[in-house]
Amino acid sequence: MCDDRTIRDAEEHLRKSASLSRRGFGALSAGTGLAMLLPRAANALEVTAANVEVPTPDGTADCHFVHPASGAHPGVLIWPDALGLRPAFERMGRRLAESGYAVLVVNPFYRAERAPILPEGASFRDEATRNKVFPLMRSLTPERTVTDAKAFVGFLDGRKAVAKDRKMGTTGYCMGGSMTMRTAAAFPDRIGAGASFHGGRLVTDRPNSPHLLVPKIRAQYLFAIAENDDKKEPKAKTVLREAFAAAKLAAEIEVYAGTLHGWCPPDSAVYHQAQAERAWSRLLALFETALA
Repeated sequence: MCDDRTIRDAEEHLRKSASLSRRGFGALSAGTGLAMLLPRAANALEVTAANVEVPTPDGTADCHFVHPASGAHPGVLIWPDALGLRPAFERMGRRLAESGYAVLVVNPFYRAERAPILPEGASFRDEATRNKVFPLMRSLTPERTVTDAKAFVGFLDGRKAVAKDRKMGTTGYCMGGSMTMRTAAAFPDRIGAGASFHGGRLVTDRPNSPHLLVPKIRAQYLFAIAENDDKKEPKAKTVLREAFAAAKLAAEIEVYAGTLHGWCPPDSAVYHQAQAERAWSRLLALFETALA
């Protein structure tokens, strides 16, 4: 989760490693750098992409929709991390579409402003970024998440590129991890697979904790947990395993060694390419089974 300890861990990682310079890291946010970090599959499909407007009860959400150029395919809803919809997530959506999915990447902060909400290279290590993002994160209540999910799922089901006879998937990063669970619980007949990558606050002592929603979920799940997140909340993975086992739902729950919170997006300062690729491969395996 994005907090002071996460920031300290990232700073320590950057001090100890031969990581990219601030200027070099910012440059990788551009399309060329992202393309290098996210290799195209040998059997990648040709895709069509567009920025779209999705009506919601609270306004209009600006999103990125990308799908194979022909045919109907399982829909996938992507909830970005706390830095929001940006080129890195557009590229990740495109990569997933090239594997045969109709993907909607959303701007969760549309109520406040259009994406991108931050300049390229923005990092939680910067106080200005934190001061902007934290209030936006706090504005995303569980109720708003479900309201938005209904609009996003409805948008996907209204597209010819989305197969109505196949289940949808949803993925989330950082704060988006819990959003996938709220989506899956709200639409159990539609969501067949969910994946949380370094998801935050999945297990809390609050009455609206995401893990308490598992009995309402019918989706198979992947939880890819950052090593430092696990050290902060070592019991969370056990609670999740017990909850999914009690619901008789398949769930792959793993702590990815050597990773820090935020390791999956390729524009992250703590991006771990090897583990991110392994997590991506597990996502594709899940979707191939659960969305067949």
